[in-house]
Amino acid sequence: MRNLKICVWLFLCLTALLAAGCGSAAGENTAKGMQQIEEMDYEGALLSFESAALNKEDMQLVYRGQGIACIGLTDYENAAFYLEKALSLSDARIDQLDFDINYYLATAYYRGGQSEKAVAVYQAITDLRPKEKDAWYLKGTLELEQGKLEAAQADFERAVQVDKTDYDMLINIFISCKKFGHEELGIGYLQNVLGDETHKLSDYDKGRMSFYLGDYETARVCLEKVKDARGADAVTLLGQAYENLGDYNYAASVYSTYLETKQQDAEIYNQLGLCKLTVGDYEAALNAFQAGLSMEGNDVMQSLRFNEVVAYEYLGRFDQAKTAMQQYLSLYPDDEKAQRENVFLQTR
Repeated sequence: MRNLKICVWLFLCLTALLAAGCGSAAGENTAKGMQQIEEMDYEGALLSFESAALNKEDMQLVYRGQGIACIGLTDYENAAFYLEKALSLSDARIDQLDFDINYYLATAYYRGGQSEKAVAVYQAITDLRPKEKDAWYLKGTLELEQGKLEAAQADFERAVQVDKTDYDMLINIFISCKKFGHEELGIGYLQNVLGDETHKLSDYDKGRMSFYLGDYETARVCLEKVKDARGADAVTLLGQAYENLGDYNYAASVYSTYLETKQQDAEIYNQLGLCKLTVGDYEAALNAFQAGLSMEGNDVMQSLRFNEVVAYEYLGRFDQAKTAMQQYLSLYPDDEKAQRENVFLQTR
């Protein structure tokens, strides 16, 4: 689901929004390295950053780039090392680049199993910028994972108070609460908005909140009204609303119609493939996943690659499944679910 992109498991999707604004002063090799990161060529990016260092380009940007590339390679220890080096080059004037680097550093700490350090980074950000709602939200999510419910709730409240009409934030808080076993807390945030007449909700916002609350009929009605105006975001949720109502064929038609009449979208291809898997049309599922994979640089590449493996398995094409799984694990070696699936595949 699109709104999962800002969740704790996908920190990079949040911090990547800052990347574009921090490369204007980058040298040629640094800029090339950042482009390679966007293309998920992390090894190539590291070589470009080495060239940047040899050519005496801005070393703060070079270290930052090396840290981001190492995150992509799941080398979190070196990622933290480079990002700390980048911060060491900051002067007394704290600017946007410093906050950007800190977000990446928190990612490296968290992914490297150092959650307390990640929390401390977010605390430092909010100490300097009390209205940095993303940092409040991410800090709260980590505290939920650590079992610190009261601290998490306090941080979520700070995030909400910054902008009470940020419905993306409310939905992300709900998703985090649900993920870590506190769904009732998350439900409260959405129900408060739906039940408050001072919030003039659009059909899109009412539809998506209803979707996350499990009211799929209301979600369907609202999202049908805005599917053309809101595009892929509304179509994704609308299709899933029909899936949850048990109408997988119509859900598939919602996805297919969008892809045929609007524009290609990797996430919708992924959702179409999952829908086809459910109804047992495995060849169509594989085709959908591979169509999504052809769109390089999308945000659901990992999911598409894993689902391609699953489709091969359902089709009984185990040699291709094994090859695809090896490619997957070379890119995402810390995926424990994929590691278990690989053990199964070796027996086929």
